[in-house]
Amino acid sequence: MDSTDSPTPSTQPETPFHDLDHYLAIPRVSGLALSPDGNRLVTTVSTLNSKGTEFATALWELDPAGRNHARRITRSSKGEAGAAFAANGDLYFTSARPDPDSPDADPVNALWLLPADGGEARVVHSRAGGINAVLTATDADATFINADVLAGSTDEDNDEERRKSRKDNKVSAILHSGYPIRYWDADLGPAQPRIFAVEPGETEEPGKPSTIDTQPPLKLRNLTTGVGGSLREAKTVVSPDGRTIYTCLTKALAKADSREVLAAVDVATGAVKILLDHEGMSYFPGPVSPDNRTLVVESESDTTPTRAPQVKLHLLNVSGGETTDLEPLAHQWDRWATARAWLPDGSAILVTADDDGASPVFRVDVASGGVTRVTTDAAAYTDVVVSPDGTTAYALRSSYEFPAEAVRIDLATGDVVRLPAPAERPVYKGHLERVATRAEDGSRVPAYLALPEGASAGNPAPLLLWIHGGPLGSWNAWTWRWNPWLLVAKGYAVLLPDPALSTGYGQDYIQRGWGEWGKKPFQDLMAITDAVVQRPDIDESRTAAMGGSFGGYMANWVAGQTDRFKAIVTHASLWALDQFGPTTDAAQYWLKEMTVEMAMENSPHLNVGNIKTPMLVIHGDKDYRVPIGEGLRLWYELLSSSQLPADENGQSPHRFLYFPDENHWVLQPQHAKIWYGVVEHFLAKEVLGEDVALPEELGI
Repeated sequence: MDSTDSPTPSTQPETPFHDLDHYLAIPRVSGLALSPDGNRLVTTVSTLNSKGTEFATALWELDPAGRNHARRITRSSKGEAGAAFAANGDLYFTSARPDPDSPDADPVNALWLLPADGGEARVVHSRAGGINAVLTATDADATFINADVLAGSTDEDNDEERRKSRKDNKVSAILHSGYPIRYWDADLGPAQPRIFAVEPGETEEPGKPSTIDTQPPLKLRNLTTGVGGSLREAKTVVSPDGRTIYTCLTKALAKADSREVLAAVDVATGAVKILLDHEGMSYFPGPVSPDNRTLVVESESDTTPTRAPQVKLHLLNVSGGETTDLEPLAHQWDRWATARAWLPDGSAILVTADDDGASPVFRVDVASGGVTRVTTDAAAYTDVVVSPDGTTAYALRSSYEFPAEAVRIDLATGDVVRLPAPAERPVYKGHLERVATRAEDGSRVPAYLALPEGASAGNPAPLLLWIHGGPLGSWNAWTWRWNPWLLVAKGYAVLLPDPALSTGYGQDYIQRGWGEWGKKPFQDLMAITDAVVQRPDIDESRTAAMGGSFGGYMANWVAGQTDRFKAIVTHASLWALDQFGPTTDAAQYWLKEMTVEMAMENSPHLNVGNIKTPMLVIHGDKDYRVPIGEGLRLWYELLSSSQLPADENGQSPHRFLYFPDENHWVLQPQHAKIWYGVVEHFLAKEVLGEDVALPEELGI
């Protein structure tokens, strides 16, 4: 930020969006767990540490009735997350904070328990490889964890010995025999996830006097010993009675391909049974019915160069010994739904689905498949849970007007009430509008437009076109990484369109852009930009385009197709599609989406000679989804082959912001601050003709 914009210690910025330190300090809410009796809600809140260098998480309890204020129930420098209620109301969570009973032990992410009737949280199990997640049954005393083991380990003691050997000898090498070997920002292996049952162990010294809260140690029983690395991307659910775990497993196929199959794990025996395995289709478990008899299944078809994926809901009868055929659920509904929760009487399922710039809660009737919208506001809902009596749901809700917050939903009326929260909504200056235009083929192209306070015909605002990633997604929920209000606070209007390939508008809207990224999606973006710049409160002469991931791809494509924009910002972007396809972490998916000819027809790098717009390239070296090679090649070719090449002194108007230790998103707080600061500097120079200082931490 420009140092002249930073407040002195005795002043307060106009809003948190007028100062990056204040923006980063806004508490961030995620996750929601409801106790079996419906009387307690727990969420996770992330806050910035005192140095401003990391986010720390803590668990907060919310009053479902909305009468009492939110209260913090955990606190440590390591943070707590992954809250899950046991059937008796005890609360499990994971944390790497020190165990008071073992203060000299190396900190690992351990399993902690906070008793339902109060008292201090305590470690109930710790292991050398840590714990990834906790799962519980709603109607039974059954607890499970997802945790990593080294592939060659024979038991927990052997796993600890192998980990110690690798650590002591400073060995990080990984020998692979399959694909993939990386995922987003993680190097896969040699550890592999397993599902364990958490069970009572034996008291080490029976009869030894102790306090009344002393409990026998817990032990782990591996339920998935033979699954290899197939649980790495698994979605897993537990039946209410705790007898069965349903999970997807990654099935390796010929030529480094794969798909997800659906499996049931019998908790008593550890037997793993494949329930659904069909060519060209992946299956994922949804929630299990209250009577344990029916499983919601989500399916996703494989893509082809000419066919976009289709996402559908189904019901699977799991009450008998033999697997039955899938029963379609709401297949007449032209939306991609995610099943969230059953109603207690089993009559309906609550789902969420992207829908015209929102992601509402819907009720799907089990008998008829009929779909009814429950929430009516233009907001996105996640983490939906249902009260024991079935009259109320709780969820996290966000939109571009506010970050995630816990709410209570009246399932009869659809009324939504914000619950007393750990923090107040942040205030911003400006307003949000819904706008739309028509594409060349007559399709409606919708968008949100965030406008600064005071924008008018006499004071038109410069415009930033923001292009979302995915590309199968929508601008419909609050995002901390791409937050328009930070730039609205600087006087820009920000346009957030959903072009072809976006979700929430039906299968045909996705299909019209499939395999032709440079055609319909690009045309839609230009059409909505053309419409918005005709407004008297927008300055057509001062515009820029920005995007990340697929949005970065499209920013690169825009740069090679038109010089209408004063600047282009491209983050984690695809540049040369022939290079990207085989080097991304999920090449098996990408290479099915476009033929070689289609990839070349839609590859931005072939248009580098047309680029005459200054570009800010941003990339993290730990980005495995869009590997750093894309950014490196883009940077070199801009300097060597664009219409704004480096001059005899090696200088050009292009810039490259490189993060050696960041991934696809740029997550460290101070790096996010650098990101926004450099973007503001670049836009001010190229769009406004103004000089805004670079962040001092860059050292230049």
